[in-house]
Amino acid sequence: MEITVKQMMQIEENGHQMGFFRKLMMENAGAITTRHIVERYPDLRSVKIFVFAGLGNNGGDAFVVARHIAAFDGNPTVVLLGNPDKIKTEEANSNWKILEKMNSINLIITSDPSKIMLDADVIVDGILGTGIYGKIREPYSSAIDLINKSNAFKLSVDVPSGLDPDTGIVHDKCVKADLTITYHKMKIGMPKGQDMCGTIVVEKIGIPPEAEIGVLS
Repeated sequence: MEITVKQMMQIEENGHQMGFFRKLMMENAGAITTRHIVERYPDLRSVKIFVFAGLGNNGGDAFVVARHIAAFDGNPTVVLLGNPDKIKTEEANSNWKILEKMNSINLIITSDPSKIMLDADVIVDGILGTGIYGKIREPYSSAIDLINKSNAFKLSVDVPSGLDPDTGIVHDKCVKADLTITYHKMKIGMPKGQDMCGTIVVEKIGIPPEAEIGVLS
């Protein structure tokens, strides 16, 4: 079954109200996504990984990915696209605070990503996720351009940044991913946008099936 963004948000809210908190969903999403990177690159010590993160929960998922990469002996660079004080949710902010204490992760905070020397083997796209409406603003727009110019392997977290997950339409520009890991269930527009998603893998993140009651049944 494919679901809309609105349905996914309601399922997450129901799970949160049951006590399976959004922070746990974020942790599981990031951990599962990292496993896909480790399967492809078993020795992360020799892999140059850049993690691009926006200020919402998609960025929060990406922060968790970066932490888990470090736990597998990787040395990722996290590019935060904006001011840390503007991180939008408690879950994302708490995961950012952990990264600030980690010497094993390189942090770049920028509002002009076009100046970054992007020497990457792997790029993790955690810029926008499902939070896409109309024209993409800076610094996200420049970040998408920078990512798409790279020959690195590109993994998008949940949805390629710039793809409308309900329609599969790119209204402005979009990360062209090699692999997209989406969570819980396929978003309804993603198969139509497969040229931007690359390979799509749906991963469960522990949301109880009871959280779907009243939304899908």
